[in-house]
Amino acid sequence: MSWLNAEAFTAFGQPIKWADMTGNLIGLTALALGWRRSVWTWPAQFVSGLVLFAAFATAHFTGSAGKQVVVMVVAAWGWWQWNRGREQAQDGSIAVRFATWRERAVMAAAALLGTLAVGGLFTLYPVLSWAPWPDAYIFVGTLVAMYAQARGMVEFWFAWLLVDLVGVPFAFMNGYAFSGFVYVIYGALVLWGLRDWWQRSRTAPALEGLEGAAA
Repeated sequence: MSWLNAEAFTAFGQPIKWADMTGNLIGLTALALGWRRSVWTWPAQFVSGLVLFAAFATAHFTGSAGKQVVVMVVAAWGWWQWNRGREQAQDGSIAVRFATWRERAVMAAAALLGTLAVGGLFTLYPVLSWAPWPDAYIFVGTLVAMYAQARGMVEFWFAWLLVDLVGVPFAFMNGYAFSGFVYVIYGALVLWGLRDWWQRSRTAPALEGLEGAAA
């Protein structure tokens, strides 16, 4: 398993590791599928999490490895959630919407309290993470973003942007340069996906109103 963190090549003076590259390329595919509202985004996220878990575990980054375990669990739940609630459309896509103010408040509170709790745990047990607070922020922010995605909320994209703000410098500091580069690409795709979901969330109620009037 030592090949997971072996150097594949160097880009812009930064060493690129095989597992870091592979896991994040699959992750990019998952994000693109999520933008298309395809249920296949969840299996792709699961596989990405599995590869990155193996990479972080062999490098003894326990906190980051644990994050990938939760990512895989949430991916399995998201697959079930979308299969249960998706529209019976030819492309198998899921309906999207804006979260209510109550849902936003709950997610914001969960992100804050979760970061404090996980950051405190990492601080008490340094073996879990060498950078407890940014690691905790990324960990909890990822969970909030994936939860919002599973529920078809447009706020999912905003959550990913907030994760990216810390994820980019943290990845480079951790020696996972490809993750840092990918986070930048994520930022562009997130803005594109946000625009698409935003438009769909506004057109869906209008179409439903027209269908109701026609009936």
